[in-house]
Amino acid sequence: MPKLSPLCLLSSLLCLLLAAVGLASCANPGSGPDGGPYDETPPKVVSMTPSLGGTNEKARKVSIAFDELIKVENAQEKVIVSPPQIEMPEIKTSGKRISVELMDSLKPNTTYTIDFSDAIVDSNEGNPLGNFTYYFSTGEKLDTMEVAGHVLEAGNLEPVKGILVGLHSNLADSAFTRLPFDRVARTDGNGHFSIKGVAPGKYHIYALKDVDGDFKYSLGEMMAFSDEEIKPSSFPDIRHDTLWADTIHIDTIRSVRYTHYIPDDVVLLAFTEKNLSRQLLKTQREPEYFRTFFTAPSAIEPKVRGLNFDADGALVVDRSAGNDTLTYWLRDTALVNRDSLLIAYTYEATNDSTHINFMQTDTLELVPRLPFERRQKLREAELAKWRKGLEKRHKQGDYSQEQPPVDPLRITIGARGSFAPDQNVRISLPEPAARFDTTGIHLFLKVDSTYHEAPYRIDRSPLSHLEYTLRAEWRPKQEYVLNVDSACITGLSGKVNLPNDISFSIDSEDKYGSLFLLIPEADSTAVVQLMTADNRVERQVRVKNGRADFFYLRPTDYYLRLYNDLNHNLTWDPGCYAEGRQAERVYYYPHKLTVRANWDIEQTWDLNALPITQQKPREIVKQKADAKKTPKNRNAERLRQKGK
Repeated sequence: MPKLSPLCLLSSLLCLLLAAVGLASCANPGSGPDGGPYDETPPKVVSMTPSLGGTNEKARKVSIAFDELIKVENAQEKVIVSPPQIEMPEIKTSGKRISVELMDSLKPNTTYTIDFSDAIVDSNEGNPLGNFTYYFSTGEKLDTMEVAGHVLEAGNLEPVKGILVGLHSNLADSAFTRLPFDRVARTDGNGHFSIKGVAPGKYHIYALKDVDGDFKYSLGEMMAFSDEEIKPSSFPDIRHDTLWADTIHIDTIRSVRYTHYIPDDVVLLAFTEKNLSRQLLKTQREPEYFRTFFTAPSAIEPKVRGLNFDADGALVVDRSAGNDTLTYWLRDTALVNRDSLLIAYTYEATNDSTHINFMQTDTLELVPRLPFERRQKLREAELAKWRKGLEKRHKQGDYSQEQPPVDPLRITIGARGSFAPDQNVRISLPEPAARFDTTGIHLFLKVDSTYHEAPYRIDRSPLSHLEYTLRAEWRPKQEYVLNVDSACITGLSGKVNLPNDISFSIDSEDKYGSLFLLIPEADSTAVVQLMTADNRVERQVRVKNGRADFFYLRPTDYYLRLYNDLNHNLTWDPGCYAEGRQAERVYYYPHKLTVRANWDIEQTWDLNALPITQQKPREIVKQKADAKKTPKNRNAERLRQKGK
């Protein structure tokens, strides 16, 4: 065997060593290099120009330097400058530096705050700096008071995210509409706000969804106002911070001294005012009717005077509750066939400059989409088609359809299957009835396989000539037949209904549950709404003698909402700033209630047992809290994977 040279021997040993390393690497892939630990350290401020908390400052540009590369997330949404800036500040990031340039002139003797919230994170791992506020003063002293609280939607107690909250030292009511805020903050996902840099004094506080960006209230913007004056103050306090050894065990409870600023529990209930500016929005004409639409309700029903026809007795009017949508049905076929109806229409309108309502008269020409001649041609085409079919049938020896088909009055009867004993039968018509012969309607109750006529009553809706309700003393677990005779209802057009027999039954009472509420603090204005998990109102009843009772409830989970119906219209209404009127107050029962079949629930509801911010059950709150930014703790997972 030849002897290897020292160089060859060294090469062989090196190859063996590399092979061994490769095999070890394949056998334990997790033990190789992994780039080292992750950066979990938040960025640190290393310098600020001007210095933090400086006084007598004149520079409008602020520069903040950090110890690592940083970025500002959602600056437009999260960064707020106070006093508010009419011209948007320029916020720039470059490497390890943030610069903020204020475009508005600086006000004398004023504390400025730039609240970054949690927007500052490092560029590599996204570690958050935490809530950070920069501040300085153009005068001799810094104002350090704070005012905090929550903004909720007045109608449903949802937290309002991203709405401005501002203070006015000018206590006149007109300041909200004429002047920008003195100081501002913006709410987070919980609806929470904290206004910083506030001077001692008296203030009015507002919330504003500032659509036009002028920091003043304009009609149509969501807003909130408080009836109380704000007087900021502070006192030394102690809080107890808990340090955890792990997710279960407490390591230390530490007492921390701090300055407690109040008020810190302001609650603003935001709403959008109703548009009470009333104008005629549009008109619609069909051959059988014409319809008018208004931008706002009115207690005064408009008047119609015919200019090319006699309107007296010629119209049947259906109207909405607020007279903002009205339908005028034509009684006379001659008017139906007339292409142009000219009317003088007198209605309540709002003056755009004075905002005062007055009676206005417009001349309106009402023309249908299809003129009479076109409609006639379509009818003739249909008749020609029928005649052609008639000839074809005659050739086949079929003489069963010798008359053209007649279009009936197609009524709708809401009685199918089964329903609860407290419900009734709705009858809907496609046009007002010229004749409604109730003797042609028969209700039969099945008793021992035999049907006996049962008493009933039919009521027409007070607002609509198209809606009727058939009421009876329904017997649970019984079967009924509703018989409607042919031609017992004749519409304005002369159409008549076809005969109809409808079978239905009344459910057994044990299929339903009941809920009885005792609400001692509720007065006669209170209305309780029974709501499903998707916030749909299932039922509502007015509170009587401190009670609200719900019968024949289908088994499911329900939630409770109460509002004080101050104007007794059975509808929740927003407030009005000009009148100093808040929205109608709303309360939520803080837990869901599960109704079971054949089961009664009795529940006492203390409206003020919880603060308004904690009443709405979490499972039906749509606006969720912002995700809290924390270091990602990726090193713990890295060590776990490495088996350490």
